[in-house]
Amino acid sequence: MKCISILGSTGSIGTQTLDVVRNNKEKFNIVGLSANNNIDLLEKQIKEFHPVAVSVMNEKKALELKKRLGNIKTKVFYGLDGLTTIATLEASDLIVTAVVGMIGLIPTIEAIKCKKDIALANKETLVTAGEIVMKEAKRNNVAILPVDSEHSAIFQCLMGYTLKDIRRIILTASGGPFRGYKKAQLQDVTVKEALNHPKWNMGKKISIDSATLMNKGLEIIEAKWLFDLSLDQIDVVIHPQSIIHSMVEYKDSSVIAQMGYPDMRVPIQFALTYPSRTKNNYKKLNLLEVATLTFEKPDRDTFPCLNLAYEALRIGGSLPTVLNAANEELVALFIQQRIGFYDIPRIVELALEKHDVQYELTIDEIIQMDRWARNFVKKISFKAV
Repeated sequence: MKCISILGSTGSIGTQTLDVVRNNKEKFNIVGLSANNNIDLLEKQIKEFHPVAVSVMNEKKALELKKRLGNIKTKVFYGLDGLTTIATLEASDLIVTAVVGMIGLIPTIEAIKCKKDIALANKETLVTAGEIVMKEAKRNNVAILPVDSEHSAIFQCLMGYTLKDIRRIILTASGGPFRGYKKAQLQDVTVKEALNHPKWNMGKKISIDSATLMNKGLEIIEAKWLFDLSLDQIDVVIHPQSIIHSMVEYKDSSVIAQMGYPDMRVPIQFALTYPSRTKNNYKKLNLLEVATLTFEKPDRDTFPCLNLAYEALRIGGSLPTVLNAANEELVALFIQQRIGFYDIPRIVELALEKHDVQYELTIDEIIQMDRWARNFVKKISFKAV
């Protein structure tokens, strides 16, 4: 039985991970859970899965949760230290990093140092510190198993092959809720409209990133580090049906694609059971129902975040960290209805332009660059309102 800790158990990926565990009780044991501050749902998860320890971000919420649990022996921690405690529990074999944002970096690094395999759904970890994370994983003989549907697809298409066989990878994107729109149509879009993803059930932050195509930009950077690719080996194509989750083109012109009905539990389950595959009762792909698969070129003029991500990766150094941090802050402001939709790429671009790029960074320096970008956005964004 594989012992699992989930960082971000009350979010979209976390709850779907627990659904996978629920359907495979003989294979998995939950030993650690963490949440932001949703202690109502976390309490239910504790009573169902009986973890050794849990953590929330807020100390008062942690004390309230502990009081609610009464005689239940689950230990309750809080803050970044608590998150790191869950990531490094001795009993864990595999850490599912399902938190959203830069907050996942330190716990993931510490888990790797403790030789825990990582089921990675927190793309920001590789966007901000990909080189450090992958070197640390190699040093500790730790597997980084991708959970994102696109990266899981690439991972599966690469099985049995090596980097020297690859010509390029092709990441697919649904196009989000605004596929086919032009700039004039997006000037006054609402948060509700941006959250209305046509295919995937995701949290608010990732849904907004999908609407701006920044999510695909972050995935490009993540793919570079996961698969040790150069920038010119990573392409993006819009595929609105979300049936082909991504593809690998080999040097002999063969293209291998991974397909399936769009359900995040499938790549989650593969990361949990790897290298084995396990039966499930999820909806099966029926190509006769799908009937047609279509592909389009991304509209980089209407969705400039994709270009910003490519540029950040091309220049490298601290720029991807700045891209990610600025975007995180701006998405939060957009969700709060304090800035407009196009303020996101506009101010991200400003942050990239104003930043003095640095190279060969330590984790502490990456955190400083992250803080610089957030402070920059907080000063600039109010001028945009």
